[in-house]
Parts: sequence; C-alpha cells; structure tokens
Amino acid sequence: MKNRDRWLAWAEELQSLAQAGLYYGTDRFDLERYQRIREISAEMLSDRTDLPIEKVRDLFCGDVGYQTPKLDTRAAIIRDGKILLVREADGRWSMPGGWCDYDRTPWENTIKEAKEEAGADITVDTLAAVQDRERHNAPPHFPFGVVKLFFLCTYLGGEFTPNIETTERAWFSEDALPPLSEGKCTAEQVRLCFAASRDPHWKTVFD
Repeated sequence: MKNRDRWLAWAEELQSLAQAGLYYGTDRFDLERYQRIREISAEMLSDRTDLPIEKVRDLFCGDVGYQTPKLDTRAAIIRDGKILLVREADGRWSMPGGWCDYDRTPWENTIKEAKEEAGADITVDTLAAVQDRERHNAPPHFPFGVVKLFFLCTYLGGEFTPNIETTERAWFSEDALPPLSEGKCTAEQVRLCFAASRDPHWKTVFD
C-alpha cells in the first residue's frame, strides 16, 4: 500500500505540473511535452488502480488552468445532544453534504445539500473545521485534492423523502454512531463537530 500511495502521488504531481504547463506554456514543443507528461500520468494511474484508461482521462485530464482542490461541504446538524445523519445507498451513514457547486458559496451549498439529502431546513452558523481529506479520510481520493468544510447548523424543520442519494435520515448520539461512510465523514470528525457545538468560543480547526 505504501508503494501504491507513492505512485499515485507521483502521478498526481505529474498531472498537476503538466496541466499548468499546458495552460501557461507558449512554445509548441513544450506544449507537446506537457501533453505527453499528462498522458503518462494518466497511464500510471490506470495501471495502479485498474481503472480503464478512458475513465482516468475523463476524470484526470479534463481540467484546465492551475490545478486546485475541490471543496466538499458537510452539515453538522446537532439538536438535543444528537446529530442528524443520512443513510447512503450502500447502507452507511454520513453528514449531509457534497461537492460545492461552482455557482454557490459554501454557505449556500451546505443549505442545499441538507435539503436535498436530509429534507432538512437549516441555518448555517459556524465553520467548525477545514480539513484536507487525504489526512483524515479513507480511501484516498484521486485525481484531485479535496478540502472538506464542516459547518455547525441549526435545524429548523423539514420532511425527509427518499431520493437517489439517500434512503433515510435519523438522529444519533455521540456514543451510538452507526457505520459511517468514512470517505465522507469519520467518527473523529463527527466527535469534533459535537465538541464544537458544546463550546460557545469554538475556534475553527484547520490543517
């Protein structure tokens, strides 16, 4: 696993360098070299992950400009000592959330995801944590980095309707959490949000 992680990291770094070179470069020979480096990085990822090369190219080589991480927002909706979680299609649970849409602020995205996944109307009150996904969640996510934003939210109401992403919602106490979808949130991250909710002077935790 250690060697696998190193190869993935090398492939991702090569992709980032090639993407920046393709965007900022002007010499046509250099652009050809950057394009080949990008192709090699995709081939490395395909070889190490067993994903079809076409799939890797779609995920890995479609971006332009300087490569930056994606944003993932999570709503920590805590009421009466319990947190509202949603059950994913695979049976595991997570805080409502997802990729931040390009045309929404993180605040707006958190409200949207809570409504779509949990049927919950909320206010977004406090940024509890900003975390690098690779340092806290498994399995590793590629081909781009992910920054996770955890917001403390107040529950206002709302009714849940099963949808294509989640099958139910429920409230859980800190010491009785269900099996979690750890790529989205871990028990440690849930406990961090509980701690933030109990501290009126909480300072945002960040990597």
